[in-house]
Amino acid sequence: MDQARLPRPNTFAGLSLVLDRMAEHRDEATWVAARAHAKTARYLLLDATGEAYLRRDGDALRWLDAAERAQWLADTRATLLGIAHERPHFLLVVDDHDEAQALETALDARRMSLRGAGLLLAADEAGLFAYAKGLSHWQRETRFCAYCGGPLQLVAAGHRAQCRNPDCARLHFPRTDAAVIMLVEHDGACLLGRQPGWPPHRYSTLAGFVEPGEALEDAVRREVAEESGVIVDEVRYHSSQPWPMPASLMVGFIATAVSREIRMRDLELEDARWFTPEQIVDGIADGSFLPSTRLSVSYRLLAHWLHERAGLELDALTAVAPIA
Repeated sequence: MDQARLPRPNTFAGLSLVLDRMAEHRDEATWVAARAHAKTARYLLLDATGEAYLRRDGDALRWLDAAERAQWLADTRATLLGIAHERPHFLLVVDDHDEAQALETALDARRMSLRGAGLLLAADEAGLFAYAKGLSHWQRETRFCAYCGGPLQLVAAGHRAQCRNPDCARLHFPRTDAAVIMLVEHDGACLLGRQPGWPPHRYSTLAGFVEPGEALEDAVRREVAEESGVIVDEVRYHSSQPWPMPASLMVGFIATAVSREIRMRDLELEDARWFTPEQIVDGIADGSFLPSTRLSVSYRLLAHWLHERAGLELDALTAVAPIA
């Protein structure tokens, strides 16, 4: 898929354009320490819930510099994120609730979730926040060895965990769960579904996790069949999006159905139906159709499909009825 034809990159994607993760230096403790104490170092701060500190006076991360880190969080372990804009970037996590609250006041900051901040922040900061959140979640959840049950210690500047049991000493790596998300089309219409509990009139592309031993394209066909009964033939890759809520990678596809026959049998969906571009336009205008939030790759898939099939711009359509 030609990325230049997308309305704009997926939220949280494209971080490699500005960040070198410096994976080859993660085991070099002296190199990492030198960057952590450099005057140009920047520290992204998260609390125990994964919320980041933003500037109170603007939509930007409230970075700590080396002096502020030394003043408030000198003993807090720093995780290397990489080099961006010729500056070393690190992650700090404040687990104590009272300390996190005190820092919010001291830094004249406000805390916000990744969902809340994703569309407010500049693209590079949103990507760094997502990267940090995913990594910190894995660090918090991976405390004991899956093989022997021994305690783990973080190594490689926070990117691996090693069992402390000398008879085991196995390494554990951050986990990412692959999920497919797909816009299914047939003869000028697209298949969208909704789950119970969603806002009224919201419809989204179908999605599901990849199972062991399953190709991504096969996962698309299986999930669509399980959720709607629709049979899919051709499957084409579109784009991907890191989704660290808590640890997923959304892999987006455009798929073609062999017919429009829907046979609902999946309890996850409340409804599934086919929408033409005209129905989407009319539904957005009268409030009877609400697309996914702009944060999601689902929104991008629908935006791309509307542009390619009908020359319509989803951003313009929703501008008169803004969505989150």
